[in-house]
Amino acid sequence: PDDTEVITEVGDAIAENGAEEWLTALLVMIVAIVVSRIARAVLTRLVERTGSNSFLSDFLGRLLGYVVVAFGLVYALEAVGVRINPLLGALGLVGIALAFALQSILENFVAGVLLQIRRPFTKGDEIESQEFTGIITSVDSRTMTIRTPSGETVRLPNAEVIRNPITNLTENGRRRTSLPVGVAYGTDLTTAVDITLDAVMSVDCVLQQPRPIVLVTAFGDSSIDLVAMFWHGATIAEKLQAQHEVALAIDRAYARNDITIPFPQQTLHLAPEA
Repeated sequence: PDDTEVITEVGDAIAENGAEEWLTALLVMIVAIVVSRIARAVLTRLVERTGSNSFLSDFLGRLLGYVVVAFGLVYALEAVGVRINPLLGALGLVGIALAFALQSILENFVAGVLLQIRRPFTKGDEIESQEFTGIITSVDSRTMTIRTPSGETVRLPNAEVIRNPITNLTENGRRRTSLPVGVAYGTDLTTAVDITLDAVMSVDCVLQQPRPIVLVTAFGDSSIDLVAMFWHGATIAEKLQAQHEVALAIDRAYARNDITIPFPQQTLHLAPEA
């Protein structure tokens, strides 16, 4: 049957059935909605108890709820005398057309499912994706939402997220930062390294294990370049705070020990007049 026949059949069923059939259909739908919410809550809790992330448990709960409501709708239509097979056939054709029209939406939906299964992050993690950095707040059937350190809300399409690298900044609970610094030529490098290391280790938010290290990296144009590498908490705020406090500690230590941090300079040699 074509769409016109299906619509006609539904209309005839509505006209032929009385209040009792419609009341039955209404009760079926109410029960289906209530059962779907209960089933969603139960499944969500069961999945969370297995150690799965909240995104996956919420997604599976929603999916089960939709399935229960769909079955309720089928029984409600049968209660008022609507034949389901012709209706499903018509919906199938409409579904195929919608699949082509909504290809990008379906692609994001599938990508969202894969993100739930692979679990590259959980709610509250801080990540980097497509040049955006922030805290994961939600993942739905279409987008992943993050909140940036500046308070902005960014929604990234799931398909784009899964096609690009994802850096989870907080998964391991700690991160390492490198802070370059230069000392003047003529400085005793062994002493400079020791003083720099002591300054880094004196900062409270720097982790003592793994131990911080200070290395000489290059002989630059205006300075001998060192780099201090130290571990700290994993969040962006903890990184910025540790970097700030380490820079202050090094500056104070150099001032106490007469170590100069040179500024870039150039020497010009003028040729004598002929």
